[in-house]
Amino acid sequence: MLISNVRNYSKRGDALPIPNLVEVQDTAYKRLIQEGTASDARDPHMGLESLLREVFPIASYDESMQLEYLYYELDPPRYTPDECRQLRLTYGSPFRVGVRLIRKDVAEIPQEEIYLGEIPIMMGGGEFVINGAERVIVNQLHRSPGVDFSIASAEADRPLHSARIIPERGSWIELEVTKKDVLVMRIDQSTKIPATTFLRAIDENYSTTNTLLDLFYDVAEISAVEVKAEHFAAAPIVDADTGEELVPVGGQIGELVDQIVGSQLKTVQVVANVTDELILNTIAEEAQTEVGVSVSEHETALLHLYARLRPGNPPQVEKARQLFEEKFFDLNRYRLGKVGRFRINRKFDLDIPESEMSLRAEDFLQIIKYILDLRSNRNKAHVDDIDHLGNRRLRTLDELAVEELRKGFLKLRRTVQERMSVKEPDDLSKVADLINSKSISSAIEQFFGRSELSQVVDQTNPLSQLTHERRLSALGPGGLNRKRAGFEVRDVHISHYGRICPIETPEGTNIGLIASLGIYSKIDNYGFLQTPYRRVDEGAVGRGEDGGIEFLRADEEMKVTLAPTNVLSRQGAVTAGNVLARVDGDLTSVTSGEVQYVDISPKQIVGVSAALIPFLEHDDANRALMGSNMQRQAVPLIRTEPPCVATGMEKEVPKYSGMVIRASNGGTVTYVDAMRIVIDNADEYELRKFVGLNERTCLNQRPIVKLGQKVEQHQIIADGAATDEGELALGKNVLVAFNTFDGYNFEDAIVISERLVKDDVFTSIHLEEFDVEIRETKLGREEFTCDIPNVSEKQLARLDENGVVRIGTYVRPGDILVGKVSPKSKSELTPEEKLLHAIFGRAGEDVKNDSLEVPAGTEGIVIAAKRFSRRMHLNEEQKRQLRREMRAYEVEMDERAADLFRQMVEQVNEVTGTDMIDPSTRQKVGVSDITEVVLEQIETFTLKWVKGNKEAKEQAEMIHGQFWPRIEGVAKEKERRLAHMKRGDELPSGVLEMVKIYMATRRHLAVGDKMAGRHGNKGVIARIVPLEDMPFLEDGTPVDVLLNPLGVPSRMNVGQILELHLGWACGVLGFQAVTPVFDGATEQEIHDVIREANAYLDDHVKNLAEEQLAPHDDELLVKMPPGGKVQLYDGRTGEPFDQHTAVGYMYLLKLHHLVDDKIHARATGPYSLITQQPLGGKARTGGQRFGEMEVWALEGYGAAYILQELLTVKSDDVEGRTKIYESMVKGTNTLEAGMPVAFDVLCNEIKGLGLNITLEKSEVEGESLL
Repeated sequence: MLISNVRNYSKRGDALPIPNLVEVQDTAYKRLIQEGTASDARDPHMGLESLLREVFPIASYDESMQLEYLYYELDPPRYTPDECRQLRLTYGSPFRVGVRLIRKDVAEIPQEEIYLGEIPIMMGGGEFVINGAERVIVNQLHRSPGVDFSIASAEADRPLHSARIIPERGSWIELEVTKKDVLVMRIDQSTKIPATTFLRAIDENYSTTNTLLDLFYDVAEISAVEVKAEHFAAAPIVDADTGEELVPVGGQIGELVDQIVGSQLKTVQVVANVTDELILNTIAEEAQTEVGVSVSEHETALLHLYARLRPGNPPQVEKARQLFEEKFFDLNRYRLGKVGRFRINRKFDLDIPESEMSLRAEDFLQIIKYILDLRSNRNKAHVDDIDHLGNRRLRTLDELAVEELRKGFLKLRRTVQERMSVKEPDDLSKVADLINSKSISSAIEQFFGRSELSQVVDQTNPLSQLTHERRLSALGPGGLNRKRAGFEVRDVHISHYGRICPIETPEGTNIGLIASLGIYSKIDNYGFLQTPYRRVDEGAVGRGEDGGIEFLRADEEMKVTLAPTNVLSRQGAVTAGNVLARVDGDLTSVTSGEVQYVDISPKQIVGVSAALIPFLEHDDANRALMGSNMQRQAVPLIRTEPPCVATGMEKEVPKYSGMVIRASNGGTVTYVDAMRIVIDNADEYELRKFVGLNERTCLNQRPIVKLGQKVEQHQIIADGAATDEGELALGKNVLVAFNTFDGYNFEDAIVISERLVKDDVFTSIHLEEFDVEIRETKLGREEFTCDIPNVSEKQLARLDENGVVRIGTYVRPGDILVGKVSPKSKSELTPEEKLLHAIFGRAGEDVKNDSLEVPAGTEGIVIAAKRFSRRMHLNEEQKRQLRREMRAYEVEMDERAADLFRQMVEQVNEVTGTDMIDPSTRQKVGVSDITEVVLEQIETFTLKWVKGNKEAKEQAEMIHGQFWPRIEGVAKEKERRLAHMKRGDELPSGVLEMVKIYMATRRHLAVGDKMAGRHGNKGVIARIVPLEDMPFLEDGTPVDVLLNPLGVPSRMNVGQILELHLGWACGVLGFQAVTPVFDGATEQEIHDVIREANAYLDDHVKNLAEEQLAPHDDELLVKMPPGGKVQLYDGRTGEPFDQHTAVGYMYLLKLHHLVDDKIHARATGPYSLITQQPLGGKARTGGQRFGEMEVWALEGYGAAYILQELLTVKSDDVEGRTKIYESMVKGTNTLEAGMPVAFDVLCNEIKGLGLNITLEKSEVEGESLL
């Protein structure tokens, strides 16, 4: 399909351009390492710097020594990303920390740098190469630190409120109201403690009962005669005569009122006007505890808490105080964190500085007061919604990494302190004796390589990689458990609007727990998600220095009135009258004057994948979810084609996917070929050719710029997988008809034309990687060789002299890729045998064939073979070969440096108008054809050699600035690579050599492949029909794909029908329709463009007839009737179908579920050792399990012989298997079923229970029966 222009059907557009879609990952990594910032200018509250300052200084137990932190440095990486991928290494920067050991008895203390491991380097949009595989750290969505209020349960129409204080680190505190109307608390699931006890313990100022009562009630001292029954005692009321306590503190006076009035007491302290007895009940509950009345004192409260937290230990005041301070005031053990403090301040309108990380008495007091407000519905108090995004936040890479590394540094601190105490000061010659870096390097490896949130990147296509980097997970350490997560936490929430995509989530057990960021979503300093809105000032938007754009958190959004974009006129004013708006999380109708903010874009609500679905608003949410997920499974095709019905997001996705190449700086393309692009002779880009990605898909980067072309900064200059001219192209536009075909498209099956196979429309390339290693065994060293015993010449013909398959060879299952022999157990050789071995070589030696062969079900072309070696134990021939390779590489790099220098000198001579002269030799610079001469000039070159006026010298300096970094880069790369060649490759422990073979497989469309559209309309190919048998249009054009019309009404994804008709118009008129979600083409516009297409066809057919020209092969000449259906003809009979059919262009994808990967057969193979039944699964050449229900089905048919065969010789009857094989070889074909091993296993299990079960045989009428 030829596309000559673009039509955009958007009416409202976007007030903001699409932001950097991987900004979350980029920002988090920058915060972690603070790259590019000088060590003395780094933020002490961020990333690694904050962690190192928290852990250091480390003092010895006797405080005679102290290890101080000075700075940290990240050195350049030792290997390139490609070398790390091939050698299964981690692409990272060596992490060095500058420390200084201070000792009391030493004046001069030198500082040292300690190596602590490697910090992985982020590439692209969030990928790390860890042990050779590309991984990404998924952001975690978790419950934010702070305080949350809820209703624990309702008892007899009376709600029981509770509160939970969640710290960033430390013990959780839960407060709850009991059925007895007492406020109690638990510390980390401890037994219940009266809440007032904790308040007394946390601050001495609140330790007396009078103080507590003053805080919550109006305490008055009145004369005894004024006492009433409904009053409560603010202090114990004691009989003056007997000394008996009449009313305890907090107790109601009640029936004792007469006794008090008649007593000799003059005054009594009472609480009058009690609206809520909760605190009084709690104080009364305290008084009844085993500690007694004296619990009102601060120290006794501490003892009471100690007894609850450490039951069984004898309570002592000092120990109690120490425990309390450790648990709640030691910031290493308990801290609310910046976020926790922010949320508490926000909840109670406090202005405590964010540096105050511990829980204060005022905080706890406010929490108790808020519970009282909740009970009496005062001060707009409300319970919190824990699923609201105001109460959930993101933990990004920097926070997750620091949390994991902290464990390693704390382990390091303990090790250092122990070594300080063990070693004598004089024995410490250097700091490295104290530090064991293994604890840090293993913590880094654990987090980046094995953490639950570190996942192998889904690299099926650019979209799958980008969405994986934007994924949010509620699982992981400190998160939810998928088995216990309820419906509420998984459900779409109103606060997700613009922050989390309501559509994109998995379909299985993780539904709702794994989510994706909204397109415009952003993270604030506290980790809360924000989304942008346009501020409305005086009825119009877009005023002020910031363009009227504000990013709001979910909690801020609840306090304002927000309207969608359709309330705005073209002039940017809010339309008069009533409009639909969101107020406090609810949709309601408000007047236009009440609107405070308006959405930034109609697609603001969805994520990247959902925004790629045209007419999303016409699809059911369930099908849209499937469409979003299936786009991520689309296999990149050999020939890419962008969709004719697009949404505008197709140009944005590749930019941030990491699979294309973008220009770092603007400029002019000065060199371009299939392998390399150079811009302004300064920036050089190497293209990756036919590289296998994580999902075995193929990445082949192709330049899309021409020599001399001007490019802008961040412009795409090379296409990658599934991109076309920098635009996402996951599938193909094909002519689709919704028509049945003899039942072959029953139940979502798909019928396709043979043309799609012949023309390679949906053909894709998949890469396989195989490797084989050589090790030193006990019997000797293994060896790569083409001299393999007992292998035919035909199989060895494809191998070179080293035993490695030749590049370009087409290999099939069983073919040898790398010849390898291993020594067998050697016997002592006689002199005669030694002579024979010396003459005939390895052929007669005791070696076994350990060659790497192509596995079953795989075939393709060998595209690369790479050999890696440690460069140890090389013989003379190998040493000579290595020297030749090093010399050839050195010559190649010297020539490249000389070429760059010649280009630089040529450009400098052009601007100066004179030849540059070397003053020491009086020779012209950069004109010699001898590389050595040019290299000498490079070594001595300075800008002083440039002659000319000031302007010419400035231009020459600019040219020098472009070329010189590249010349230096070539020299550094040469030095690094030569050292690497000399040293050898860094192979795993015990591996001496390794060979990797890369094989490419072409996959054509086949019956059983899964295909899908973008609207969740998926199906499996059931039949590939010859081109001449496919239904065809009136102009003779056969359709490409037949879909079942019954797949549309019940699925309610009508978007595909709109795409079909608009796609037909695009095909006729040759344009691309851009129809963004919620702001795209209307039905009327589609009708209009179809009428335009019909008018064009009338003129076009008339012109063709007049000029007697033939139409192009792929040109449609059929007009679309107003009903949107055309007459189709049966390709087999030529007869017209009874009814008209919906036909048009639809964008279809080939998904990663390919039949070649799934189809599998087994004749014989491995068996389980215990049950002797065949193993399962394709990877183990397993059998197909004939389960319990399948047995019932055959029992129902009475198929006794088939059942006997299945349950015995085809399963676990060992003897029967052998006998039936023999009978098949002899041609007798008899079945003699024996005893299944399953029966023996059953008997053994019964014996394991202590029951002796034996099988007895008996003769019955001359026959032997079991």
